[in-house]
Amino acid sequence: MRIGIIGAGWLGGTVGRQWVKAGHEVLFSSRHPERFESLTRELGSRASAGTVSEAAAFGPVVLISTPYAALPAIGRDHAEALHGKVVLDATNPSPSEPLTRDAERDGVGLTSARLMPGTRLVRAFSAVDATAIEASGIGRGKRLAVPLAGDDREAVETAVQLVRDAGCEPLVVGDLAAARSFQRHGPGFRANTDLLRLRRLLGLADDA
Repeated sequence: MRIGIIGAGWLGGTVGRQWVKAGHEVLFSSRHPERFESLTRELGSRASAGTVSEAAAFGPVVLISTPYAALPAIGRDHAEALHGKVVLDATNPSPSEPLTRDAERDGVGLTSARLMPGTRLVRAFSAVDATAIEASGIGRGKRLAVPLAGDDREAVETAVQLVRDAGCEPLVVGDLAAARSFQRHGPGFRANTDLLRLRRLLGLADDA
């Protein structure tokens, strides 16, 4: 699969590295793509670096792991390139951001969907730390459970597979409204735990 990463910093870079090792083609992007030269050289021919525009246009899946305040501009400036694509939203509003009030009132999932119209948005990798993803990917300790939420069933299925390809265990919580349970201040936010414990934290049946 061809995957563009917008905001390939600590989290985006870690997830992208795991995807390349799993066989995907990944384009890492930021405002300074030259910073990824050593990373792409290390990962080989399936890894490349480019601009945000190039990442948005690169493939059928895009991971966004920028500051939350960047989402309105990304949704506006790259609307055509992102239209119809599976967008994995790993962003989180900080307490100081103007959008935080909307996210707390309506839920981050629904707020992000409004900011990214025309996309098949799934909340993914938003509630876990890069260090926990890396440890899970190399088999150190129990596999990390990653909560997911989305309104588009096929998009969620794609996210499920990509979570597994990152060396983690997916847990589909529900639709975008249900993503509230693992946004900031929710029981699943930064739990960084295994599947069984995450189910219990979110009040889900162990065999759900």
